[in-house]
Formats: sequence, C-alpha cells, structure tokens
Amino acid sequence: MSGHLAIVTYTGRRSGHTFSTPVAYRRADDVVTIAVGLPERKRWWRNFTGAGGPITLHLAGGDRTGHAVARVDDRGRVAVTVRLDDSPPAGHDR
Repeated sequence: MSGHLAIVTYTGRRSGHTFSTPVAYRRADDVVTIAVGLPERKRWWRNFTGAGGPITLHLAGGDRTGHAVARVDDRGRVAVTVRLDDSPPAGHDR
C-alpha cells in the first residue's frame, strides 16, 4: 500500500472468518489511528470494541500485527487505535 492507505485483516468475533478491508490511517511511531468514516454503515470496527483484539495491517513497509481498540466518542465518531507489535516480520522494514 502507499501513502496513508492500508489493508486491515482481522478475524470476525462471531463468525470466526477472516476479513480484509481498505482503510485510511495516520501513524505516529508504532501507533496507527484509523478514523472510521460513516461508522453506522460499517461493521468491521465493531470487532474491536471493549478490550479490542488482534489485527494485521498491510502498510507500505509490509505486514504488521498489533492490537486494535475501537472507541466511540460522544458525537458518535469512531476511531480505531492500533498498537503495533514490537518487531516487524522478518524481511520487512519498519
């Protein structure tokens, strides 16, 4: 992926199926923030409410795993914060 677009891959909490979807993101070191546009029309982020869960992001430097948590603010806006794992997979740069 390039710029500020990534593919997120996750396992559905109820279905157990693996899903992938493109997202826009911002990154500061090992924290990725995804602002979910039109969250009422999307369901993927609901897999990360509460304690959150594991996620994989396909970024420009390669695939990175991490832990994602979704938060809904008092205006109904949704942001998913991903804390990337310490080490990128072998063969990939940060």
